[in-house]
Order: sequence, then structure tokens, then C-alpha cells
Amino acid sequence: MTWRCALVGLLVVLGAGGVQASPVYVASQGAGTLVALAPGPSVSASPVVVGRSPAQVAPGPNGLLYLTHPDARQISVFDARRGSLVRTFPVDGQPFGIAVSADGARLFVGDWAGDRVMRLSAETGALEGTVSVGKEPAALVLDRRGRLYVADRESRQVSVVDSLRLERIATIPVGEAPFALALDPTEDRLYVANVRSGTVSVIDTVASRTIATFAIGGMPYGVAVSPDGGLILVTNQQGGTLVVVDATDGMRRATVPVGRYPEGVVIAEASAYVANWFSDSVSVIDMATLRETARIAVPDGPRSLAVARGGDR
Repeated sequence: MTWRCALVGLLVVLGAGGVQASPVYVASQGAGTLVALAPGPSVSASPVVVGRSPAQVAPGPNGLLYLTHPDARQISVFDARRGSLVRTFPVDGQPFGIAVSADGARLFVGDWAGDRVMRLSAETGALEGTVSVGKEPAALVLDRRGRLYVADRESRQVSVVDSLRLERIATIPVGEAPFALALDPTEDRLYVANVRSGTVSVIDTVASRTIATFAIGGMPYGVAVSPDGGLILVTNQQGGTLVVVDATDGMRRATVPVGRYPEGVVIAEASAYVANWFSDSVSVIDMATLRETARIAVPDGPRSLAVARGGDR
């Protein structure tokens, strides 16, 4: 299994009462670009070339966005305030999933081929240490307690890592081919999209165990949680839909047709945004009506999305 066959967008949810300080950014694998979407049905700026085959994009403080490039074995850093690429640095491995520490000083990067997570300096890319995880680490999510959750795609588990000690403290069995991760606003629940099981696993992060499994069908590739924690949004790559389920019992609330091979999904204020890989577009979903309100053309191969943060969390 290569990383190209298994990409997912990064979840970013604005907190209740928060202000969207930046547009939604879309990383396109085929074009090697990052483009900003205005807070409406349009592209707000020209695409910026960020390097070959960007996989995932993660926001840090002060408007910085970090992108992984598995093929080029590098990370690029984009400044949303300037609208430009500010630096790149090489990585010893195949960087894929990425998470940024709350203070922006460190990056946690999954090595797709090396079955490990690397901790790097966000300023220089210097390697500070590594920790072994399962096979083909995909999405990474870091909570406020400093726990790093890693979707181990080919190990049917989520690894839990103490990010300060760089020590794996738990492994939690989930479905087949876990790939996307999303914490709810309280961070008491972690939702895991299992690509080959057609399910979403619900993890109690306090007890470090799976407490429920929601049937989605098809190939769940991206997952996001509404700002109030009540809804789970899951992209079904196989079906070309966004599936919306109740976070309490997994009951389906809506099935929204989007573009072909939807992958990444983010929520920003009153809308959800879905990257349609094969359609070269982003679907905009109204969170009140759960209907598509716009479809925006973007450069070739959109797969990952993020919202830049203006300052510290």
C-alpha cells in the first residue's frame, strides 16, 4: 500500500464563539499547490506552488501552515499572513501525517514507511527524537494534554503517545485501515474513520478504549466533528458523498452528494468543506441545512484542507 492510495484531509474545527481569521486552505497533490478559498463560493487568491505531491497540511500558531511531502521527503512552511512559502526542510523518512504543538515550537510527523513518529523543531526541522508506532502511520492528532493519537493504518489500531516523553502509552484496537482522526470539542471522544471496514470507531480518550462503532458504508476517508460536538461528518470516497451522523448514537442525519472521491473535510464557522480528489473541486456544505451550496474549482488533485490560526490556541 502506497501513501498515494490512502490520503485524508486534516480536520480543523473552530471553537464555539471563535472567529475565522483566515480562509480555508486546500492542498492539491497533483498540482503541488496550496490555494485559499474566500469565506464564500470562490477562490480568494492565486495558487501558490509548495512542492511536489503535498500529502497533509496542518495549522500552527500565527498563521503558519505546515505541509508534508512524502515523495520529496520534505516539509514546507507557508505563511498565510504573507500568502507565501517561507521555508522548506528535508526529512529523514517519508513524512505523511502531521500535528503541531500548541506553542508552535515542535512538529510531530508520521514516517509512513518507517512505522514511527518523529518530533522535529518547527523552525529548523532538526530531529529531536522518534517513537515506534504501528504500520503506515496516517493521521495524527494532538490534544491539550499532550497526548498524540496516531492512526496506524495497517495495524488496525490507534497508538497513543506521550508527546513530551516520546513514549507510546497505549494501543487501541479499531476497524480495518484506520486513517482519519477527529477529536470532539471536549477531547473526551476520538472518532476514527476505518477505510476498509466502512465504519467509524468511537474512542473514549479517558479510558483509552473503543466504546462504539458507527456504520457508514463505502470507504470512510475523512472525518470532522461539528463545533457543538453533536454531529460527525464522514467523507465516503467510494460513494461520492458526505455522510452526517449523530455523535450520540451514530444514527444517520444526512447523506450529501459531493464530487468524485471526496477525501479531506474541515468545518469553518457555518460551513463544511470537502476536497473532491477526482473532481478537482471543493464542495461547500451548509451546516444548518446539510446541503451542498457551492462547488469550487481548484487545482489538480485536492486532498487535504486546513484553516490557518491567527494566534495561539
